[in-house]
Amino acid sequence: MNRREEKDDDESKNYLQNLDKSALIQEARYFNSTPVNPRKCILILSKIIYLINQGEQLTNQEATDLFFATTKLFQSKDVVLRRLVYLCIKELSSMAQDVIIVTSSLTKDMTGQEDLYRAAAIRALCSITDSTMLQAIERYMKQAIVDKNPAVSSAALVSALHLSATVPDLVRRWVNESQEAITSDQVMVSYHALAVVAAARKNDRLSTAKLVMKLTRAPLRSPFTLSYLIRLAAKVVDEDPDAVMPLDFLETCLRHKSEIVVYEAAHALLNLKKPTKSLAHAVSVLQIFCGSSKATLRLAGVRTLAKLAIKHPNLVANCAADLENLITDSNRSVATLAVTTLLATGAESSIDRLMKQISGFMSEIPDEFKTVVVNAISCLCTKYPRKYHSLASFLAGMLRDEGGLQYKTAIAEALIDLVENNPEAKETGLAHLCEFIEDCEHTSLAVRILYILGREGPKAPQPSRYIRYIYNRVILETGPVRAAAVAAVARFGASRQELLPNVRVLLSRCQLDDDDEVRDRAIYYSAILDSGDKQLINDYILNISMPNPILLERALKDYLVSENAINEPFNVDIVPVEEEVQDVKESSVEIETRKVAVVSLQEKYADDLKIVPGIEKLGPLFKTCVAVDLTEPETEYRVSCVKHIFAKHLILQFECLNTLSDQLLEKVHIRLEMIPGYIMLNEVPCEKLPYDKQGSIFCVLEFPKNPIESLGSFGAILEFVVRDCDATTGLPDDGEGYADTYPLEEIEIGCAEQFRTSPATDDWEGSWDRASSVAEANDTFGMAQTDAGEAALAVCEHLGLSMAAITGDAVKEIRGGSIWREGAPVLIRARLVAAQGAVTMQLVARSVREDIATFLLTAVG
Repeated sequence: MNRREEKDDDESKNYLQNLDKSALIQEARYFNSTPVNPRKCILILSKIIYLINQGEQLTNQEATDLFFATTKLFQSKDVVLRRLVYLCIKELSSMAQDVIIVTSSLTKDMTGQEDLYRAAAIRALCSITDSTMLQAIERYMKQAIVDKNPAVSSAALVSALHLSATVPDLVRRWVNESQEAITSDQVMVSYHALAVVAAARKNDRLSTAKLVMKLTRAPLRSPFTLSYLIRLAAKVVDEDPDAVMPLDFLETCLRHKSEIVVYEAAHALLNLKKPTKSLAHAVSVLQIFCGSSKATLRLAGVRTLAKLAIKHPNLVANCAADLENLITDSNRSVATLAVTTLLATGAESSIDRLMKQISGFMSEIPDEFKTVVVNAISCLCTKYPRKYHSLASFLAGMLRDEGGLQYKTAIAEALIDLVENNPEAKETGLAHLCEFIEDCEHTSLAVRILYILGREGPKAPQPSRYIRYIYNRVILETGPVRAAAVAAVARFGASRQELLPNVRVLLSRCQLDDDDEVRDRAIYYSAILDSGDKQLINDYILNISMPNPILLERALKDYLVSENAINEPFNVDIVPVEEEVQDVKESSVEIETRKVAVVSLQEKYADDLKIVPGIEKLGPLFKTCVAVDLTEPETEYRVSCVKHIFAKHLILQFECLNTLSDQLLEKVHIRLEMIPGYIMLNEVPCEKLPYDKQGSIFCVLEFPKNPIESLGSFGAILEFVVRDCDATTGLPDDGEGYADTYPLEEIEIGCAEQFRTSPATDDWEGSWDRASSVAEANDTFGMAQTDAGEAALAVCEHLGLSMAAITGDAVKEIRGGSIWREGAPVLIRARLVAAQGAVTMQLVARSVREDIATFLLTAVG
């Protein structure tokens, strides 16, 4: 008997493997037989559904053939087969033609006596019919919503929820029945009904608030419904902080008998935009969860506390004893979150004890959890810089343990951050990294560490000690690692004059290497170092600017087809660099590690700009600015502006959204009140702007020849033709409509938009001295701020510099470099001093173009 069961299990696992689409279409012809074997039909339908869900692409004809073959099975009385038929019809309806033909059969089943058919028929029918056909079944849908059978009622409500995204006006007519279903004794029916009613009122804040007020007084039995109501109440409190009743409702739910409701209420209170006095009560609830016998409650409690520790570490610190008990939890997710939360909230005096506690714990968890702990320790290094020795030793010990590339990379990055951000820890961190690359088996990681050694090693008190580790890589490692080692050695020679003779000897040995890349690099760096040209050494060894490869390729293609290709050389300086410096924002603790694709603004909007006629003649794109809202978030028309900067041209992209479901906007364009000196070259209007679908308008302008004239603000008015739409079908009424306008906020063009800035490089002082012969502009300004730090931040924001450009304590100094949109480099230096309640700033700009240096000071003034 056991052998037979095992054999059946193997067959059930294997029949879905290695499916062939063509063979399956042939098998589906069996549906035309009379009579059919239900068991065989069930097997074929399962294969079809499995194939579709695996991403197999069916042609329109193939999907249509399968669809109509499946409809022949409506004659079968087998319950399981009929339910699979409904599911298969729903999956094929988006790919096949003439699917409306089964509407009458589905309507018959929907209104029949067999409850097992009715729910599945409702789902299939609502997925294949369009807005015009839905009106024919509206009466049946209303009846199904209040049906006594919970499966039928839930199916109708869930279908209505999906339809609210496409035909919201039709679903609004079912709100009365949905509100009646909210008080149902069936937990899922009540939950789905509230979701439908909330979706119908999502754009009406007042109506949503009234719904919450009404339901907070109603005796709701479903914990799922209460959980959803808690989310709606939290939204109302965020939008109106003076709303007392929803807040009282959230606090009352903390004492509910259902654990789901209690957790949802605690989570909502902790995530309100404005903290309330109930935070401590919510934390105490989560603290109780941490001691629960249920793993789900422990995970929910500790996970929420981990996120809360970032905003309110003092509140979470009171839970330290409960969190320490979870370090040995059998659930490794719970244990990892407990460790990371303790690390985030622990005092400086408790770090050594925590390190001892988690040292044994680390060997028991997989690499992805270890990575989370490493990230928490890295944050701890920044928080308590004086504890670098014990933290670095702990990370180095983890680095020697077994682990994959992602885990080892996280540790190496933590040590690299320690080296870069803590001058006292530089030698300790570099020593651990040198020790690691002796046995590093990952090429990419070895190359990364060699780059850091080449950049940070020359700044150490004894730089020569690191050259031996680097040169060992030239002798023992693979080609890519040897090439990286050659580049690192060259940086030592470029930065430290006393090491240059030894570096020349090492580079000469590398010129005999078997690998072409290693040989070429050695010859290249030797020639630059032998030249003795400081500017050449800085630009090609110490501070190499790397353009974004994707944008560089696009810029070269645009240059080749432009009219300037014959007369002007290509200027690589105006191509955006690969990574722009951004201020780091602390993120919440997460167990799951996710890789997020990093896309620059230029890449994000590249496809949008292709519709602008003649854009290739404008040359390479210099910069794309972050979108700025020109309307309030709650208005009926939402418009934001994205500024695309070229060398001599400006493209304003207006992203528009129509939030009115009963209107269609046509011939949408922007009327600009021009800044004197600008020339409007072209406008690309948006022909149609339907409900809830974003459209874009483009205005192409030419910059004034005088840079100072480019500063100012454009007035903007949105102009369009309004056509009213039918409330049920969403189709526009007959007629031409009427013209209307909508005022927008002004669009400011300042200094930051026309420069691409970066903070000071390693050799910034040398670059500043070498630029002493070019044009210089300087002036002294009285700042509106009373604190030098605040004034420095304001200046950086105005100039487009990051916070990394600010140095100094009592006297704040700003150092940075910029590239003007036409390619001219600019160096910026500012000193800010606070005295007698006022801040004075001396600003100096140096550039090869005197008008640009003067323009920069004029923009600040």
